[in-house]
Amino acid sequence: MSIEVRPAENLDEYQEAFFAIGQYFGQEPSSREDMERFSRLLPLERMLAGRENGTIVGGAGGFPFEMSVPGGSVRCAGTTVVGVYPTHRRRGVLRAMMRAHLDDAHERGEPIAALWASEETIYGRFGYGRAAFSGEISLARERVAFAHPVELGSVARIVDAADALERFPSIWDALATERPGVHGRSRDWWELRVLRDPPDRRGGNGPKRFVLFERDGDAVAYAIYRHNMSWDAGSSSGRVYVVEAVGRDAAATAELWRYLLDIDWVATIESSLLPPDHPLFFLLAESRRMRYRMGDSLWVRLLDVGAALSARTYAADEELVFEVTDAFCEWNGGRWRLADGAAERTKASPDLRLDVRELGSAYLGGIAFRQLAQAGLVEESTPGAIDRADSVFRHGLHPWGPEIF
Repeated sequence: MSIEVRPAENLDEYQEAFFAIGQYFGQEPSSREDMERFSRLLPLERMLAGRENGTIVGGAGGFPFEMSVPGGSVRCAGTTVVGVYPTHRRRGVLRAMMRAHLDDAHERGEPIAALWASEETIYGRFGYGRAAFSGEISLARERVAFAHPVELGSVARIVDAADALERFPSIWDALATERPGVHGRSRDWWELRVLRDPPDRRGGNGPKRFVLFERDGDAVAYAIYRHNMSWDAGSSSGRVYVVEAVGRDAAATAELWRYLLDIDWVATIESSLLPPDHPLFFLLAESRRMRYRMGDSLWVRLLDVGAALSARTYAADEELVFEVTDAFCEWNGGRWRLADGAAERTKASPDLRLDVRELGSAYLGGIAFRQLAQAGLVEESTPGAIDRADSVFRHGLHPWGPEIF
């Protein structure tokens, strides 16, 4: 079977390629209006269609955005909506599309790609390494006490989507300066993905509520949440689902969560995509009651090892030589010397040997080389090199992607 991969030429092809993954989520084919909206975020030329004899049998997209890394940000291909029609599984369609997707991103000068994996067994063979973890919580309303009282220094008010569109983005951008793994959001992204709330996408929950926190007139925190009301023997068994909650500083974060946990007429507060070092673990008096369940979140793939390593800052000034293998993007293979915050090719003896997948795991500073070495995934050629690498790559906070893309 011969598979040809090229960008969707029009919205009809775009919809066909998109539906290769949409059907697995039980969706109806998207309307032309929906596709027009989505193409404002994922441009036509970034939606690849896999074809057999001219018929579209799969699709793969790449959002163009910046992603925060320690000390700054880097251009990133946000791998998304990757799917193969069930009639064409196990025929090389996925491999052909990933080949085209990664080649295209590399040619565009995007040093990394990143994704959220619907299935964790797929993307390692294409060089993506799990670089972060996140988890979901479910907290009973009677267990929401804080370990220490919170002094309120900000004013909360419910806002509409138009106000949120103007006031929320600066808070998100501040998070990106603090945490690696935060993707940049355009105004269209905010309007069409974050704030837009069509009834058919609510999953039986109520509409999105938007709350803004201000201190001396400055926006310092925001939350997006939904109600899902139900009753049991005359008492509420409802829940609040926190879609997103971001604060500029520790005080704003504490006040934000105090507000969310104190919402009346609910039995449970739920949220997801929270990093394992989220402040709630220390704000709550009984953090075990959150029933935190953790899984992998962001996966990172280095498309240009030299450019990617040179794009972030480091916690220590140590010279390291990596011998990298990369079976899928062979241009990355070889030895790379990291010194003075920049990486370049070298013939020097390696300190560490590893696959590009593991370098992607460690890239954002959330996964330690020692952790990878314990699983036999990193080979230490120079004694002490693993500890030196961890001192160089470490970041004080775990990477956090608060939104699946």
